[in-house]
Amino acid sequence: MKKNLMQIGGLIAPTLFLAACGSGQKDNADNQKPLNIIHIMTDDHSYQTLSAYGHALGKLAPTPNLDKLAAQGMLFRQAFVENSLSTPSRACLMTGLYSHQNGQRQLGEGIDTTKTFFSELLQQNGYQTAVVGKWHMQCEPKGFDYYQILWDQGEYYNPEFRSKDTGGKYVKREGYATKLTTDYAIDFLEHRNPEKPFCLLVHHKAPHRNWMPEEKYLHLYDDVEFPYPDTFNDDYNTRCEPAHTQEMRIADRMTMVYDLKLNALKDQAPYSQEWNVEGMQASIDRMNDEQRQQWEKAYEGRHQDFKKKNPKGDELTKWKYQEYIRDYLRCIKTIDDEVGRLIAYLEKHNLIDNTVIVYTSDQGFYMGEHGWFDKRFMYEESFRTPLIIRYPGKAKGLENYDLVQNIDYAPTYLDIAGIEKPEYMSGTSLVPLLDGKTPDNWRQYLYYHYYDFPAIHAVRRHDGVRDKQYKLIHFYGEKEDKYDAVNCNELYDLEADPNELNNVYGKPEYKEVQDRLQKQLDKFRTDLKVDEF
Repeated sequence: MKKNLMQIGGLIAPTLFLAACGSGQKDNADNQKPLNIIHIMTDDHSYQTLSAYGHALGKLAPTPNLDKLAAQGMLFRQAFVENSLSTPSRACLMTGLYSHQNGQRQLGEGIDTTKTFFSELLQQNGYQTAVVGKWHMQCEPKGFDYYQILWDQGEYYNPEFRSKDTGGKYVKREGYATKLTTDYAIDFLEHRNPEKPFCLLVHHKAPHRNWMPEEKYLHLYDDVEFPYPDTFNDDYNTRCEPAHTQEMRIADRMTMVYDLKLNALKDQAPYSQEWNVEGMQASIDRMNDEQRQQWEKAYEGRHQDFKKKNPKGDELTKWKYQEYIRDYLRCIKTIDDEVGRLIAYLEKHNLIDNTVIVYTSDQGFYMGEHGWFDKRFMYEESFRTPLIIRYPGKAKGLENYDLVQNIDYAPTYLDIAGIEKPEYMSGTSLVPLLDGKTPDNWRQYLYYHYYDFPAIHAVRRHDGVRDKQYKLIHFYGEKEDKYDAVNCNELYDLEADPNELNNVYGKPEYKEVQDRLQKQLDKFRTDLKVDEF
Protein backbone atom coordinates (compact mmCIF):
# COMPACT_ATOMS: atom_id res chain seq x y z
CA MET A 1 0.00 0.00 0.00
CA LYS A 2 1.46 3.36 -1.01
CA LYS A 3 1.54 6.46 1.11
CA ASN A 4 -1.08 8.99 0.15
CA LEU A 5 -0.46 12.68 -0.35
CA MET A 6 -3.34 14.94 0.58
CA GLN A 7 -3.62 18.09 -1.49
CA ILE A 8 -4.97 20.88 0.68
CA GLY A 9 -5.10 24.42 -0.69
CA GLY A 10 -2.39 23.62 -3.22
CA LEU A 11 0.00 22.34 -0.54
CA ILE A 12 1.21 18.78 -0.25
CA ALA A 13 0.85 17.19 3.18
CA PRO A 14 2.82 13.94 3.44
CA THR A 15 2.06 11.16 5.85
CA LEU A 16 4.85 9.58 7.88
CA PHE A 17 7.39 7.51 5.97
CA LEU A 18 6.67 3.76 6.08
CA ALA A 19 9.50 1.41 5.23
CA ALA A 20 9.00 -1.52 2.89
CA CYS A 21 5.82 -0.21 1.29
CA GLY A 22 4.97 0.50 -2.34
CA SER A 23 6.17 -1.34 -5.42
CA GLY A 24 9.86 -0.62 -4.81
CA GLN A 25 9.82 -2.00 -1.28
CA LYS A 26 7.81 -5.11 -2.19
CA ASP A 27 10.51 -6.10 -4.65
CA ASN A 28 13.14 -5.72 -1.96
CA ALA A 29 11.38 -7.58 0.81
CA ASP A 30 14.40 -9.69 1.72
CA ASN A 31 15.91 -7.00 3.91
CA GLN A 32 12.79 -4.87 4.35
CA LYS A 33 14.71 -1.70 3.59
CA PRO A 34 13.46 1.00 1.26
CA LEU A 35 15.41 1.27 -1.97
CA ASN A 36 17.96 4.00 -2.55
CA ILE A 37 17.88 5.97 -5.81
CA ILE A 38 20.75 7.32 -7.91
CA HIS A 39 19.86 9.36 -11.00
CA ILE A 40 22.92 9.97 -13.21
CA MET A 41 22.28 12.55 -15.92
CA THR A 42 24.76 13.88 -18.45
CA ASP A 43 24.35 16.96 -20.61
CA ASP A 44 23.93 16.30 -24.36
CA HIS A 45 24.93 12.62 -24.34
CA SER A 46 23.64 11.08 -27.56
CA TYR A 47 22.35 7.51 -27.59
CA GLN A 48 24.59 7.01 -30.65
CA THR A 49 27.67 7.19 -28.41
CA LEU A 50 26.61 4.75 -25.70
CA SER A 51 27.94 1.51 -27.12
CA ALA A 52 25.16 -0.70 -25.71
CA TYR A 53 22.93 0.80 -28.42
CA GLY A 54 25.12 -0.71 -31.14
CA HIS A 55 25.70 2.45 -33.18
CA ALA A 56 28.79 2.69 -35.36
CA LEU A 57 30.32 5.43 -33.16
CA GLY A 58 29.82 3.39 -30.00
CA LYS A 59 31.56 0.40 -31.54
CA LEU A 60 34.70 2.47 -32.11
CA ALA A 61 34.50 4.25 -28.73
CA PRO A 62 33.02 1.73 -26.27
CA THR A 63 31.47 2.60 -22.92
CA PRO A 64 32.08 -0.60 -20.90
CA ASN A 65 30.79 0.61 -17.54
CA LEU A 66 27.54 1.89 -19.02
CA ASP A 67 27.20 -1.31 -21.04
CA LYS A 68 27.63 -3.32 -17.85
CA LEU A 69 24.90 -1.26 -16.21
CA ALA A 70 22.62 -2.03 -19.17
CA ALA A 71 23.42 -5.75 -18.95
CA GLN A 72 22.36 -5.69 -15.29
CA GLY A 73 19.17 -3.76 -15.93
CA MET A 74 16.97 -2.52 -18.76
CA LEU A 75 18.01 -0.58 -21.85
CA PHE A 76 15.27 1.70 -23.19
CA ARG A 77 15.27 2.20 -26.97
CA GLN A 78 12.33 4.60 -27.12
CA ALA A 79 13.15 7.15 -24.39
CA PHE A 80 12.46 10.79 -25.25
CA VAL A 81 12.35 14.31 -23.84
CA GLU A 82 9.44 16.74 -23.82
CA ASN A 83 11.57 19.75 -24.83
CA SER A 84 15.11 19.20 -26.10
CA LEU A 85 16.88 21.87 -24.11
CA SER A 86 18.90 21.73 -20.90
CA THR A 87 16.98 23.81 -18.36
CA PRO A 88 13.49 22.81 -19.51
CA SER A 89 14.54 19.16 -19.39
CA ARG A 90 15.73 19.56 -15.80
CA ALA A 91 12.47 21.23 -14.84
CA CYS A 92 10.55 18.29 -16.34
CA LEU A 93 12.69 15.91 -14.28
CA MET A 94 12.08 17.73 -11.02
CA THR A 95 8.34 18.35 -11.44
CA GLY A 96 6.96 15.54 -13.61
CA LEU A 97 5.30 18.29 -15.67
CA TYR A 98 5.49 19.54 -19.25
CA SER A 99 7.37 22.80 -19.89
CA HIS A 100 4.28 24.99 -20.16
CA GLN A 101 3.02 23.49 -16.89
CA ASN A 102 6.20 24.08 -14.86
CA GLY A 103 7.01 27.44 -16.47
CA GLN A 104 10.48 26.57 -17.79
CA ARG A 105 9.93 26.79 -21.55
CA GLN A 106 13.30 28.31 -22.47
CA LEU A 107 16.87 28.44 -21.20
CA GLY A 108 16.42 31.67 -19.27
CA GLU A 109 14.22 32.41 -16.28
CA GLY A 110 10.88 30.72 -16.11
CA ILE A 111 10.70 27.92 -13.56
CA ASP A 112 7.58 28.25 -11.41
CA THR A 113 9.06 27.82 -7.94
CA THR A 114 5.63 27.21 -6.43
CA LYS A 115 5.64 23.81 -8.15
CA THR A 116 6.60 20.93 -5.90
CA PHE A 117 9.85 19.13 -6.76
CA PHE A 118 9.86 15.36 -6.28
CA SER A 119 12.91 15.81 -4.03
CA GLU A 120 10.72 17.70 -1.57
CA LEU A 121 8.27 14.82 -1.37
CA LEU A 122 11.06 12.28 -0.87
CA GLN A 123 12.69 14.45 1.77
CA GLN A 124 9.39 14.88 3.63
CA ASN A 125 8.92 11.13 3.59
CA GLY A 126 12.20 10.13 5.20
CA TYR A 127 14.69 10.16 2.31
CA GLN A 128 18.04 11.91 2.44
CA THR A 129 18.39 13.89 -0.77
CA ALA A 130 21.33 15.35 -2.68
CA VAL A 131 22.18 16.89 -6.05
CA VAL A 132 25.74 17.33 -7.32
CA GLY A 133 27.02 18.87 -10.53
CA LYS A 134 24.94 20.84 -13.00
CA TRP A 135 21.74 22.39 -11.64
CA HIS A 136 21.24 25.16 -14.23
CA MET A 137 17.88 26.42 -13.03
CA GLN A 138 17.28 29.93 -11.79
CA CYS A 139 16.15 28.85 -8.35
CA GLU A 140 17.62 27.38 -5.21
CA PRO A 141 17.74 23.57 -5.16
CA LYS A 142 14.53 22.60 -3.35
CA GLY A 143 14.14 19.55 -1.17
CA PHE A 144 17.84 18.70 -0.87
CA ASP A 145 19.78 17.99 2.31
CA TYR A 146 23.07 18.25 0.43
CA TYR A 147 24.14 19.95 -2.76
CA GLN A 148 27.29 20.92 -4.61
CA ILE A 149 26.17 22.69 -7.77
CA LEU A 150 28.14 24.18 -10.62
CA TRP A 151 27.93 27.82 -11.57
CA ASP A 152 25.67 28.22 -14.64
CA GLN A 153 26.71 25.64 -17.30
CA GLY A 154 29.86 24.84 -15.35
CA GLU A 155 33.47 24.83 -16.52
CA TYR A 156 35.38 21.69 -17.46
CA TYR A 157 38.61 22.68 -15.72
CA ASN A 158 38.78 23.97 -12.13
CA PRO A 159 35.07 24.83 -11.95
CA GLU A 160 33.18 26.75 -9.27
CA PHE A 161 30.75 24.94 -6.97
CA ARG A 162 28.27 26.26 -4.43
CA SER A 163 27.00 24.37 -1.41
CA LYS A 164 25.03 25.07 1.74
CA ASP A 165 28.36 25.83 3.43
CA THR A 166 29.73 28.47 1.03
CA GLY A 167 27.52 31.36 2.07
CA GLY A 168 25.87 31.70 -1.32
CA LYS A 169 29.23 31.99 -3.10
CA TYR A 170 30.65 29.77 -5.83
CA VAL A 171 34.10 28.48 -4.86
CA LYS A 172 36.69 27.39 -7.40
CA ARG A 173 37.77 23.74 -7.08
CA GLU A 174 40.93 22.26 -8.55
CA GLY A 175 40.30 19.42 -10.97
CA TYR A 176 38.16 18.18 -13.85
CA ALA A 177 34.40 18.70 -13.59
CA THR A 178 33.31 15.11 -14.28
CA LYS A 179 35.64 13.72 -11.63
CA LEU A 180 34.81 16.44 -9.11
CA THR A 181 31.10 15.77 -9.51
CA THR A 182 31.71 12.11 -8.68
CA ASP A 183 33.87 13.16 -5.73
CA TYR A 184 30.95 15.13 -4.32
CA ALA A 185 28.54 12.26 -4.94
CA ILE A 186 30.80 9.99 -2.90
CA ASP A 187 31.23 12.68 -0.23
CA PHE A 188 27.46 12.69 0.24
CA LEU A 189 27.38 8.89 0.45
CA GLU A 190 30.23 8.88 2.97
CA HIS A 191 28.51 11.31 5.33
CA ARG A 192 24.85 10.32 5.01
CA ASN A 193 22.85 8.70 7.79
CA PRO A 194 23.13 4.96 6.97
CA GLU A 195 19.84 4.28 8.73
CA LYS A 196 17.86 6.26 6.15
CA PRO A 197 17.32 5.72 2.41
CA PHE A 198 18.77 8.25 0.00
CA CYS A 199 18.10 9.81 -3.40
CA LEU A 200 21.19 11.20 -5.12
CA LEU A 201 21.14 13.16 -8.39
CA VAL A 202 24.52 13.11 -10.16
CA HIS A 203 24.36 15.70 -12.94
CA HIS A 204 27.47 15.89 -15.11
CA LYS A 205 28.37 18.94 -17.17
CA ALA A 206 29.94 16.75 -19.86
CA PRO A 207 29.68 16.31 -22.78
CA HIS A 208 28.22 19.80 -23.26
CA ARG A 209 29.74 22.15 -25.83
CA ASN A 210 32.67 22.89 -26.17
CA TRP A 211 33.73 19.32 -25.37
CA MET A 212 36.95 19.80 -23.38
CA PRO A 213 38.49 16.39 -22.57
CA GLU A 214 40.28 15.35 -19.40
CA GLU A 215 44.08 15.67 -19.63
CA LYS A 216 44.77 11.93 -19.81
CA TYR A 217 42.46 11.55 -22.80
CA LEU A 218 43.66 14.48 -24.90
CA HIS A 219 45.16 12.05 -27.45
CA LEU A 220 42.55 9.30 -27.24
CA TYR A 221 41.20 8.37 -30.71
CA ASP A 222 43.91 10.40 -32.48
CA ASP A 223 44.30 7.57 -35.01
CA VAL A 224 40.61 6.71 -35.36
CA GLU A 225 38.67 7.77 -38.46
CA PHE A 226 35.03 7.92 -37.44
CA PRO A 227 32.30 7.11 -39.97
CA TYR A 228 30.12 9.84 -41.43
CA PRO A 229 26.38 9.50 -40.86
CA ASP A 230 24.23 8.68 -43.87
CA THR A 231 22.60 12.11 -43.68
CA PHE A 232 25.85 14.08 -43.33
CA ASN A 233 25.27 15.88 -46.65
CA ASP A 234 21.52 16.34 -46.19
CA ASP A 235 20.08 19.07 -48.43
CA TYR A 236 16.76 19.22 -46.48
CA ASN A 237 14.78 18.55 -49.64
CA THR A 238 11.06 18.02 -48.80
CA ARG A 239 11.52 19.66 -45.38
CA CYS A 240 9.91 22.90 -44.18
CA GLU A 241 11.79 26.19 -43.98
CA PRO A 242 13.09 25.69 -40.40
CA ALA A 243 15.35 22.82 -41.50
CA HIS A 244 16.93 25.19 -44.03
CA THR A 245 17.26 28.29 -41.83
CA GLN A 246 18.66 26.69 -38.66
CA GLU A 247 22.15 27.77 -37.57
CA MET A 248 23.72 24.53 -36.38
CA ARG A 249 25.55 23.16 -39.41
CA ILE A 250 29.05 21.88 -38.74
CA ALA A 251 30.16 23.41 -42.05
CA ASP A 252 29.42 27.02 -41.17
CA ARG A 253 28.50 27.20 -37.46
CA MET A 254 31.14 25.09 -35.75
CA THR A 255 33.90 27.51 -34.77
CA MET A 256 37.62 26.95 -35.16
CA VAL A 257 38.60 28.58 -31.87
CA TYR A 258 35.86 27.88 -29.32
CA ASP A 259 34.67 24.50 -30.64
CA LEU A 260 37.79 23.08 -32.27
CA LYS A 261 40.31 24.61 -29.80
CA LEU A 262 42.64 26.23 -32.36
CA ASN A 263 43.42 29.07 -30.01
CA ALA A 264 46.46 30.00 -32.09
CA LEU A 265 43.98 31.42 -34.62
CA LYS A 266 42.20 33.72 -32.20
CA ASP A 267 43.98 36.86 -33.40
CA GLN A 268 43.77 36.02 -37.10
CA ALA A 269 41.00 37.11 -39.43
CA PRO A 270 38.41 35.74 -40.03
CA TYR A 271 38.72 33.54 -36.94
CA SER A 272 39.04 36.48 -34.55
CA GLN A 273 35.43 37.37 -35.43
CA GLU A 274 34.03 33.96 -34.56
CA TRP A 275 31.52 33.40 -31.79
CA ASN A 276 32.93 33.22 -28.25
CA VAL A 277 36.66 33.48 -28.95
CA GLU A 278 36.92 35.12 -25.52
CA GLY A 279 35.23 32.11 -23.92
CA MET A 280 37.91 29.73 -25.15
CA GLN A 281 40.67 31.98 -23.86
CA ALA A 282 38.94 32.25 -20.48
CA SER A 283 38.71 28.45 -20.26
CA ILE A 284 42.43 28.14 -20.89
CA ASP A 285 43.35 30.94 -18.49
CA ARG A 286 41.62 29.16 -15.59
CA MET A 287 43.89 26.11 -15.95
CA ASN A 288 46.87 25.55 -13.71
CA ASP A 289 50.33 25.36 -15.26
CA GLU A 290 50.40 21.57 -15.65
CA GLN A 291 46.92 21.42 -17.18
CA ARG A 292 47.71 24.24 -19.55
CA GLN A 293 50.97 22.73 -20.76
CA GLN A 294 49.29 19.42 -21.61
CA TRP A 295 46.37 21.20 -23.26
CA GLU A 296 48.44 23.53 -25.43
CA LYS A 297 50.73 20.71 -26.51
CA ALA A 298 47.78 18.56 -27.59
CA TYR A 299 45.98 21.25 -29.56
CA GLU A 300 49.15 22.61 -31.11
CA GLY A 301 49.31 19.19 -32.77
CA ARG A 302 45.80 19.77 -34.15
CA HIS A 303 46.80 23.22 -35.35
CA GLN A 304 49.79 21.81 -37.21
CA ASP A 305 47.59 19.16 -38.82
CA PHE A 306 45.18 21.87 -39.93
CA LYS A 307 47.98 23.95 -41.46
CA LYS A 308 49.46 20.94 -43.22
CA LYS A 309 46.17 19.80 -44.75
CA ASN A 310 44.77 23.31 -45.31
CA PRO A 311 41.31 21.83 -45.92
CA LYS A 312 38.68 23.74 -47.90
CA GLY A 313 35.02 23.25 -48.69
CA ASP A 314 33.74 19.72 -48.05
CA GLU A 315 37.15 18.59 -46.84
CA LEU A 316 37.11 21.30 -44.17
CA THR A 317 33.66 20.19 -43.01
CA LYS A 318 34.88 16.61 -42.75
CA TRP A 319 38.00 17.74 -40.85
CA LYS A 320 35.80 19.66 -38.40
CA TYR A 321 33.54 16.65 -37.94
CA GLN A 322 36.41 14.29 -37.12
CA GLU A 323 37.93 16.62 -34.54
CA TYR A 324 34.51 17.40 -33.01
CA ILE A 325 33.65 13.72 -32.64
CA ARG A 326 37.05 12.92 -31.11
CA ASP A 327 36.70 15.60 -28.43
CA TYR A 328 33.10 14.66 -27.72
CA LEU A 329 33.94 10.97 -27.32
CA ARG A 330 36.93 11.78 -25.12
CA CYS A 331 34.51 13.51 -22.74
CA ILE A 332 32.26 10.43 -22.83
CA LYS A 333 35.23 8.24 -21.89
CA THR A 334 35.67 10.10 -18.61
CA ILE A 335 31.93 9.88 -17.93
CA ASP A 336 32.11 6.12 -18.38
CA ASP A 337 35.10 5.97 -16.04
CA GLU A 338 33.30 7.97 -13.37
CA VAL A 339 30.11 5.94 -13.60
CA GLY A 340 32.33 2.92 -13.03
CA ARG A 341 33.95 4.59 -10.02
CA LEU A 342 30.60 5.38 -8.45
CA ILE A 343 29.32 1.84 -9.00
CA ALA A 344 32.53 0.43 -7.51
CA TYR A 345 31.87 2.51 -4.38
CA LEU A 346 28.34 1.10 -4.11
CA GLU A 347 29.66 -2.44 -4.49
CA LYS A 348 32.42 -1.96 -1.92
CA HIS A 349 29.99 -0.57 0.65
CA ASN A 350 27.25 -3.16 0.08
CA LEU A 351 24.83 -0.66 -1.42
CA ILE A 352 24.53 -2.04 -4.94
CA ASP A 353 21.80 -4.56 -4.12
CA ASN A 354 19.60 -1.95 -2.47
CA THR A 355 20.00 0.91 -4.95
CA VAL A 356 18.15 1.74 -8.16
CA ILE A 357 20.57 3.29 -10.67
CA VAL A 358 19.30 5.33 -13.61
CA TYR A 359 21.51 6.67 -16.39
CA THR A 360 20.23 9.16 -18.94
CA SER A 361 20.88 12.52 -20.61
CA ASP A 362 18.96 15.78 -20.52
CA GLN A 363 18.39 15.45 -24.28
CA GLY A 364 19.87 13.87 -27.36
CA PHE A 365 22.49 15.38 -29.67
CA TYR A 366 23.44 15.45 -33.35
CA MET A 367 26.61 13.58 -34.23
CA GLY A 368 26.76 15.07 -37.71
CA GLU A 369 23.33 13.78 -38.76
CA HIS A 370 21.79 16.24 -41.25
CA GLY A 371 25.19 17.96 -41.14
CA TRP A 372 24.41 19.26 -37.65
CA PHE A 373 25.61 19.48 -34.07
CA ASP A 374 23.48 20.56 -31.07
CA LYS A 375 19.84 19.53 -30.45
CA ARG A 376 16.44 21.40 -30.23
CA PHE A 377 14.55 19.84 -33.16
CA MET A 378 11.98 17.04 -32.74
CA TYR A 379 13.99 14.89 -35.15
CA GLU A 380 15.09 11.62 -33.56
CA GLU A 381 18.73 12.36 -32.69
CA SER A 382 17.69 15.36 -30.57
CA PHE A 383 14.34 14.09 -29.27
CA ARG A 384 15.60 10.66 -28.18
CA THR A 385 17.90 10.01 -25.23
CA PRO A 386 19.84 7.11 -23.77
CA LEU A 387 18.16 5.51 -20.77
CA ILE A 388 19.27 2.62 -18.57
CA ILE A 389 17.57 1.52 -15.35
CA ARG A 390 19.18 -1.04 -13.06
CA TYR A 391 16.61 -2.11 -10.47
CA PRO A 392 17.49 -4.77 -7.86
CA GLY A 393 15.20 -7.76 -8.12
CA LYS A 394 13.93 -6.89 -11.59
CA ALA A 395 14.73 -8.56 -14.90
CA LYS A 396 18.27 -8.11 -16.24
CA GLY A 397 19.59 -7.60 -19.73
CA LEU A 398 16.24 -6.67 -21.25
CA GLU A 399 15.49 -4.04 -23.89
CA ASN A 400 12.32 -1.94 -23.79
CA TYR A 401 10.55 -0.39 -26.79
CA ASP A 402 7.71 1.41 -25.01
CA LEU A 403 7.35 5.17 -25.37
CA VAL A 404 8.78 6.83 -22.25
CA GLN A 405 9.61 10.46 -21.54
CA ASN A 406 11.53 12.59 -19.05
CA ILE A 407 8.30 13.68 -17.34
CA ASP A 408 8.19 10.06 -16.08
CA TYR A 409 11.21 10.27 -13.77
CA ALA A 410 9.55 12.09 -10.87
CA PRO A 411 6.59 9.65 -10.70
CA THR A 412 9.05 6.74 -10.99
CA TYR A 413 11.08 7.86 -8.00
CA LEU A 414 7.98 8.49 -5.93
CA ASP A 415 6.78 4.99 -6.86
CA ILE A 416 10.09 3.46 -5.78
CA ALA A 417 9.72 5.23 -2.43
CA GLY A 418 6.15 4.01 -2.05
CA ILE A 419 4.62 7.48 -2.43
CA GLU A 420 1.40 7.92 -4.37
CA LYS A 421 1.89 10.14 -7.43
CA PRO A 422 0.12 13.50 -7.00
CA GLU A 423 -2.77 13.87 -9.43
CA TYR A 424 -1.28 16.99 -11.03
CA MET A 425 1.83 15.20 -12.32
CA SER A 426 1.67 14.49 -16.04
CA GLY A 427 4.28 11.72 -16.08
CA THR A 428 3.84 8.02 -15.38
CA SER A 429 5.97 5.67 -13.27
CA LEU A 430 8.30 3.43 -15.27
CA VAL A 431 8.43 0.76 -12.56
CA PRO A 432 5.68 -1.40 -14.14
CA LEU A 433 7.82 -1.77 -17.28
CA LEU A 434 10.85 -3.17 -15.47
CA ASP A 435 9.62 -6.78 -15.39
CA GLY A 436 9.55 -6.80 -19.19
CA LYS A 437 5.77 -6.52 -19.50
CA THR A 438 3.85 -3.55 -20.90
CA PRO A 439 0.67 -2.52 -19.05
CA ASP A 440 -2.43 -2.56 -21.26
CA ASN A 441 -2.99 1.15 -20.66
CA TRP A 442 0.56 2.31 -21.50
CA ARG A 443 0.75 5.48 -23.61
CA GLN A 444 0.63 5.18 -27.39
CA TYR A 445 1.66 8.78 -28.14
CA LEU A 446 4.21 11.37 -27.01
CA TYR A 447 3.86 15.15 -27.06
CA TYR A 448 6.83 17.46 -27.74
CA HIS A 449 7.11 21.26 -27.66
CA TYR A 450 10.13 23.50 -28.30
CA TYR A 451 9.82 27.24 -27.51
CA ASP A 452 13.29 28.82 -27.49
CA PHE A 453 13.22 31.20 -30.48
CA PRO A 454 14.74 33.60 -31.39
CA ALA A 455 17.86 32.22 -29.76
CA ILE A 456 21.19 30.61 -30.57
CA HIS A 457 20.97 28.09 -33.44
CA ALA A 458 17.74 29.69 -34.74
CA VAL A 459 15.51 26.62 -34.44
CA ARG A 460 11.90 27.69 -34.92
CA ARG A 461 9.20 26.97 -32.35
CA HIS A 462 7.37 23.73 -32.94
CA ASP A 463 5.28 21.07 -31.31
CA GLY A 464 4.37 17.58 -32.41
CA VAL A 465 3.21 14.09 -31.67
CA ARG A 466 4.88 10.71 -32.15
CA ASP A 467 3.69 7.13 -31.96
CA LYS A 468 5.83 4.04 -32.51
CA GLN A 469 5.95 4.47 -36.28
CA TYR A 470 4.92 7.98 -37.25
CA LYS A 471 5.76 11.54 -36.30
CA LEU A 472 3.88 14.77 -37.00
CA ILE A 473 5.66 18.12 -36.45
CA HIS A 474 4.08 21.58 -36.63
CA PHE A 475 6.39 24.62 -36.97
CA TYR A 476 4.89 28.00 -36.11
CA GLY A 477 5.81 31.61 -35.39
CA GLU A 478 5.19 35.21 -36.36
CA LYS A 479 7.71 37.29 -38.29
CA GLU A 480 10.53 38.33 -35.94
CA ASP A 481 13.42 40.58 -37.04
CA LYS A 482 15.09 38.85 -39.99
CA TYR A 483 12.96 35.72 -39.65
CA ASP A 484 9.80 35.29 -41.72
CA ALA A 485 6.57 33.96 -40.27
CA VAL A 486 6.31 30.18 -40.41
CA ASN A 487 3.33 27.82 -40.36
CA CYS A 488 4.12 24.40 -41.81
CA ASN A 489 3.95 20.69 -41.06
CA GLU A 490 6.09 17.60 -41.52
CA LEU A 491 5.07 13.94 -41.32
CA TYR A 492 7.48 11.01 -41.18
CA ASP A 493 7.06 7.28 -41.52
CA LEU A 494 9.89 6.19 -39.22
CA GLU A 495 9.71 2.59 -40.34
CA ALA A 496 10.16 3.38 -44.04
CA ASP A 497 12.29 6.49 -43.44
CA PRO A 498 14.22 6.25 -40.13
CA ASN A 499 16.52 9.13 -41.11
CA GLU A 500 13.55 11.50 -41.58
CA LEU A 501 14.52 12.61 -45.06
CA ASN A 502 11.13 12.28 -46.75
CA ASN A 503 8.39 14.55 -45.46
CA VAL A 504 5.15 12.86 -46.53
CA TYR A 505 2.77 15.50 -45.19
CA GLY A 506 -0.06 15.99 -47.66
CA LYS A 507 0.60 12.72 -49.51
CA PRO A 508 -2.72 11.00 -50.28
CA GLU A 509 -1.48 7.58 -49.16
CA TYR A 510 -0.75 8.98 -45.68
CA LYS A 511 -4.01 10.88 -45.24
CA GLU A 512 -5.42 8.44 -42.68
CA VAL A 513 -2.21 8.54 -40.61
CA GLN A 514 -1.99 12.32 -40.91
CA ASP A 515 -5.58 12.81 -39.76
CA ARG A 516 -5.10 10.43 -36.84
CA LEU A 517 -1.95 12.16 -35.62
CA GLN A 518 -3.46 15.61 -36.08
CA LYS A 519 -6.45 14.54 -34.00
CA GLN A 520 -4.10 13.29 -31.28
CA LEU A 521 -2.03 16.50 -31.43
CA ASP A 522 -5.19 18.56 -31.04
CA LYS A 523 -6.18 16.38 -28.08
CA PHE A 524 -2.82 16.95 -26.36
CA ARG A 525 -3.15 20.70 -26.88
CA THR A 526 -6.65 20.70 -25.40
CA ASP A 527 -6.10 18.27 -22.53
CA LEU A 528 -2.80 19.84 -21.47
CA LYS A 529 -4.11 23.40 -21.96
CA VAL A 530 -1.25 24.34 -24.30
CA ASP A 531 -1.45 28.08 -24.86
CA GLU A 532 0.66 28.52 -28.02
CA PHE A 533 1.12 26.51 -31.17
